Amino acid sequence: MPAGSDALSGDPMVVHNFGLELAGKVTGFFTECSGIGSESEVTEHKVVGPNGQEIVRKIPGRLKWGDITLKRGITSNMDMWDWRQMVAEGTVSSARIDGSVVMYDQEGTEVARWNFEKGWPSKISGPSVKSDSSEIGVEEITIVHEGIERAS
Repeated sequence: MPAGSDALSGDPMVVHNFGLELAGKVTGFFTECSGIGSESEVTEHKVVGPNGQEIVRKIPGRLKWGDITLKRGITSNMDMWDWRQMVAEGTVSSARIDGSVVMYDQEGTEVARWNFEKGWPSKISGPSVKSDSSEIGVEEITIVHEGIERAS
């Protein structure tokens, strides 16, 4: 694969935060994101070559998508909890939404975007708090989906 003009000369993107867009509307900003990506299962197929030597061919199998996990300091915004409640109440078909994870730099400029299809929250958790600590409470949401692609 040929290298792009930016591959050797460009600076790496410095992330400041992530936005979550659901159905085209920004619903929250997050400080941590993981799980964006895909992988193929590998199937091994043994064949015998013309000289009688056994060869193991590796063939791409089923495509799997990672679960997106987003973390942020807890706020009064209930959008994520309301979205998760739809699943808890059994209305998963209504909860499936196309969306995007958007990465922003320190100036608030969009620097990368991943679009996912038919995502829904499989897990949400609130902060683990201690009364003798001055840590910020962090909430976390896990989104499962049926495909993701990098759009920019």
